[in-house]
Amino acid sequence: MPFSMGIWMKSNDVDAINIFKQFLDNKFKHKDLGTLKYFLGLEVARNTKGLSLCQRKYTLELLSEIGLLASKPANIPMEQFAKFSNSIGEDVPDPALYRRLIGKLLYLTLTWPNICYAVHKLSQFMAAPKVPHLQAAYRILKYLKRSPGQGLFLFAESELKLKSNYDTNWAACLDTRRSVSGFCIFLGDSLISWKSKKQHVVSRSSTKSEYRAMAIVTSEIVWLISLFKTFGLEHNQAASLYYDSKVALYTTTNPAYHERTKHIEVDCHFIREKIQAGIIKAFHVPLRHQVADFFTKALGHK
Repeated sequence: MPFSMGIWMKSNDVDAINIFKQFLDNKFKHKDLGTLKYFLGLEVARNTKGLSLCQRKYTLELLSEIGLLASKPANIPMEQFAKFSNSIGEDVPDPALYRRLIGKLLYLTLTWPNICYAVHKLSQFMAAPKVPHLQAAYRILKYLKRSPGQGLFLFAESELKLKSNYDTNWAACLDTRRSVSGFCIFLGDSLISWKSKKQHVVSRSSTKSEYRAMAIVTSEIVWLISLFKTFGLEHNQAASLYYDSKVALYTTTNPAYHERTKHIEVDCHFIREKIQAGIIKAFHVPLRHQVADFFTKALGHK
């Protein structure tokens, strides 16, 4: 059973690693492949500054399989004002092709956060894909061709502090009018968590959708802090939470509720509790500095 030891454990104690290897060797027949470099399409490179993750080989193989290896690269993954619906366009002749393609693109979001929204959007039409949906998926591939070796870099030395951005696109889905939430979380300067997801229910106001998104990212921060504790790391600083909604900022600091905010009272209490406990600290940022926009809407090249 060949494996790479980097997948199984992490330690600065070389003796402990050797003892663990010997233990596995006594129990199972295996082969140590040494330092992790490639695993299930994920390429890993190390240097003194940190760890680089990419899926270059997987990306090029996918481009070759679809027949777009010689195509002209696109500068953005999705047209900025593109509208997608279950009722727009003709049916795709081979829906299975579309489903396989979206599945492979979902796997590429492991190291390509900037295609997360586009892939999430197209994955909503798996049951009955239309031709515009397939064409949009091909555009994502052309965008990947522009720089197939792009990926994530995790810094070896970085401040142990969580910083997050969140945003929401109110009533963005044409079919259900549900809002889209998105967030990204950095540990120091390293991006470690992100998500683009349609909310479960319809929000009757942008404030309601903003607070639902804020509660989601707050829950993720709380989980990450508990995860750090299992690794023996103490996150003693308040996590920074950046958002561009002044209404959300006001509701966060205002202890009074009225008829129009009763429906988001639980989320408000949850967020305020974490702020008062010093777990998070909220900041308002201008829209032009909102990084989480990548996860809620298709942006233009500029």
